[in-house]
Amino acid sequence: MSKLYIVPTPIGNLEDITLRAIRVLKEASVVLAEDTRTSSKLLGHYDIKVPLMSHHKFNEHKTVEQVASRIEAGESVALISDAGTPGISDPGFLLVRTCVERGIEVECLPGATAFIPALVCSGLPCDRFLFEGFLPQKKGRTKRVESLKEEERTIVFYESPYRLVKLLEQLAGAFGAERRACVSREITKLHEENARGTLAELIAHFSSKTVKGEIVVVVEGLPKKRKDDEYDEGEE
Repeated sequence: MSKLYIVPTPIGNLEDITLRAIRVLKEASVVLAEDTRTSSKLLGHYDIKVPLMSHHKFNEHKTVEQVASRIEAGESVALISDAGTPGISDPGFLLVRTCVERGIEVECLPGATAFIPALVCSGLPCDRFLFEGFLPQKKGRTKRVESLKEEERTIVFYESPYRLVKLLEQLAGAFGAERRACVSREITKLHEENARGTLAELIAHFSSKTVKGEIVVVVEGLPKKRKDDEYDEGEE
């Protein structure tokens, strides 16, 4: 049956793909890929010989209707990103929305995404959390951070290695340097690192080294006791 399949792919270790994902990719009429050069390596590793079509943030507005029409015509389309689950800080939302609006069946397979292992390994509460993904690089960045000062849930950010220290410094300025956090780097890869400590400690740690790899920053929410203390002080 023709439909859109959302297929998570490994975030580093090629073994982190499900048997079902491999089967769906092999049976698809076409695979939409964020970067066909990157995805061709994955498909080649698993001997998946299916045509690749480029689908990324720079062309998705122009291609979603075309892809939807191909599915309506009887094709099964699999959407993948360079790593992880499409739609999570990667292209995917626009195509899914278009298919839903046109009555096309959409099926999302379970699988890899970077923030879940980072959250679980952080040692911070993970029963309730807020996923922020990438903050705006310029306009609105400071305002977004300030809006999270009273957030009690654990907060998860994505960041590039080049802006990591800047992010930690901004969070320390807004939340306080003693707020606990964990920086996960190169998840599932050979040099995976989970650095835990206060924001001040993490700033010192990463300021003294060259940072490489994909980054997930998990930050403790506002401790309830501290919020109650501030409320009590305001009443006096």
